[in-house]
Amino acid sequence: MFIYVVRMGDSLFSIATKYQVSMDSISIMNGLKTDRLVPGQDLLIPTNMYIVQPGDSLYFISQMSFIPVETLRLYNGLQSDVLMVGMRLYLPPRRKYEAEGFSYITPSTPETNQMIVQTFAPINTYFGIFEYHVLEDGSLSTLNDVQLIRIVRENKVAPLVVITNLTTTGFDPELTKRVLNTPEIRERLINNIYNLVKTKNYAGVNIDFERIREGERDLYSGFLRSLSERLRPEGYYTSVAVPAKTSDDIPWLKGYDYGGIGAAVDLVFIMAYDWHEASSPPGPVAPIREVRQTIEYALNHMRGNKIILGVPRYGYDWTMTDGTVASAEATSVARAIETAMKYQVPIQYSTEYQQPFFYYRDETGKRHIVWFEDIRARARKLQLVVDYRLGGIGAWQLGLHFPQSAIVVREFLSTKKII
Repeated sequence: MFIYVVRMGDSLFSIATKYQVSMDSISIMNGLKTDRLVPGQDLLIPTNMYIVQPGDSLYFISQMSFIPVETLRLYNGLQSDVLMVGMRLYLPPRRKYEAEGFSYITPSTPETNQMIVQTFAPINTYFGIFEYHVLEDGSLSTLNDVQLIRIVRENKVAPLVVITNLTTTGFDPELTKRVLNTPEIRERLINNIYNLVKTKNYAGVNIDFERIREGERDLYSGFLRSLSERLRPEGYYTSVAVPAKTSDDIPWLKGYDYGGIGAAVDLVFIMAYDWHEASSPPGPVAPIREVRQTIEYALNHMRGNKIILGVPRYGYDWTMTDGTVASAEATSVARAIETAMKYQVPIQYSTEYQQPFFYYRDETGKRHIVWFEDIRARARKLQLVVDYRLGGIGAWQLGLHFPQSAIVVREFLSTKKII
């Protein structure tokens, strides 16, 4: 398998012919609903044989297949890097890195729950079931999750209940302050989480408290430590989702003590995305340099085997008016690519950020800018998991369609199972 980037003049037929695979196999693997490809679109090509094309180099093929040049030479008996057009090169299986997978999922209809769980169970160790939210007195909201928990366990994935500080106005730092600063409320919350995990047959908990202020920094780490001490003796897991930090100097992230959090819990899901989002100017959602800096910062504060690198299954579509953002909305990877195909605009790729983007005008003439994640971007992040020997990779969230993602994960990782 390798990644092919569509060029001007390419068609599904010409690509299939060039690499001697069927059009249907390309369409199925990439979730294509139409054959109206656009330049810059990346496709997985389902074959372990590469047919050398004019202008190819061994380095270029290595980059497309994520197989080291030395490995390509060895398996194909090459004495030099000189290639002949039409030469057939064997693409050997990658040596897979054993890691954990942690993806978020929201309860849906029984049919949708079944489909999503069965599709993604092979590449996940944990599913974070989203979400219960904390109420002011330390009690929890309700969630129709019984059927989903059962299906998750039947598919040998550990279900973790996600607890958030979400309210009707968004993530609420005042709610968090009240809960953490009031011992009886904090203790009640810990008891309620324990009872929820035990009663509903969860494997543990994932705490997703966002917008924690600096004043609650130590209280938050202490809360996680107390929660873990309550759950761990009975074999339950404590995990936490944290925003991406690249230094200690970012004012709005000082409430997150990576060292204290990492010491308190079993897993830390780092939300390595939303460097640009709906309320910001257009730009890359998960730029590779910042993702790498986040990993390096985290490794200075916690063990690597606790780190789950969170990656997006989405991007943003910004509507522009006179050069400024008029509105923006999240878009799944599949929807972003379908939009480019609909308007027949080329997809560009930033080598600096390792993220794709494109521009289009809608039916009313409004200009749009779209940045998102694609196969190339995802493969780069999977390579970071391997290079830094992290605990694993995770995603927000499985309801957002990204048809090639599971295939790419399986190319890089062998997923650990705990149940």
